Amino acid sequence: MDLVRHLRYFIVVAEELHFGNAAIRLGMAQPPLSQRIKRLEDELGVRLFDRSARQVRLTEAGRLLVGEAREIVVRADRLRDLVRQGEGGVLKVGVPPDLADSVIAALVAAFRETSPDVRLAPAESWTADQVTALADGVLDVGLVRHPVSAPGLRFGRTLVQPYGVLLAEDDPLAAVGEVHLADLAGRELLTPPREGEPGLYAETLAECRRHGYVPRQVHEGAGLGLVLAGAAVAFGPRVQTPGLAWRPLLGSPIACRVSTAWRQATAEVAGFSALAVRILKEIAGMTDEAAAPTRRVSRRPGMLA
Repeated sequence: MDLVRHLRYFIVVAEELHFGNAAIRLGMAQPPLSQRIKRLEDELGVRLFDRSARQVRLTEAGRLLVGEAREIVVRADRLRDLVRQGEGGVLKVGVPPDLADSVIAALVAAFRETSPDVRLAPAESWTADQVTALADGVLDVGLVRHPVSAPGLRFGRTLVQPYGVLLAEDDPLAAVGEVHLADLAGRELLTPPREGEPGLYAETLAECRRHGYVPRQVHEGAGLGLVLAGAAVAFGPRVQTPGLAWRPLLGSPIACRVSTAWRQATAEVAGFSALAVRILKEIAGMTDEAAAPTRRVSRRPGMLA
């Protein structure tokens, strides 16, 4: 168990005395936060919180731990900063596991040109894990998906990428020009994991319901094997993969909003953030949030309001 990381979770819950609010601050879903607090309690052999349907309170052991936990976390941060000063020359960047290889390659190549003395070290992780790693100082900067709530982090320019639907190439909908979300009725859906992308997950399913598509089952993962097998559909940017068909969604109701995020501003972080905006526009076809067209989808009879 990563004790320092679990102590960070404990401190936020102790400050909020509300697991839901603490999960929002940490940029993660509530169930895994509760599981990690339970694991810390098991590791220490004490109960840290009294939980009821109406309130969450610190136990005596929890009150005693708060001050010690803060001191341990501060010392861990100092130690990490000291070690990293000696390491130098490396910018640790978080990127989504499903980000296209061509985008990652372009980011690395462009950063090498603009900052030849600094090595870019990409690490694949979902938004919730990046938020934690940024807070812990494990990452210097990340590419995160919105909505995300993480006090203490700063965000770069938000870019938008409209998503289409990914289908097996023999799916009947692969023969149409544009797909309405309601046309997907009865199909199963593959999404990034809820725990890793809680904001995007909630927004996506809300838009699906709003426009007449309630997935028969929701699968979570990064690979497209279920889509290739015709067992599910997925939303994402245009890809060219044998066996897959990509079709635009009528009115572009599903979109991904991305920005850089960091805790401590440095020249390298600022340089990467500006570079990421350029590469994501050029390679991934993203646009500035303010310039993105308004998403409008005509409703069909029987749709939810």
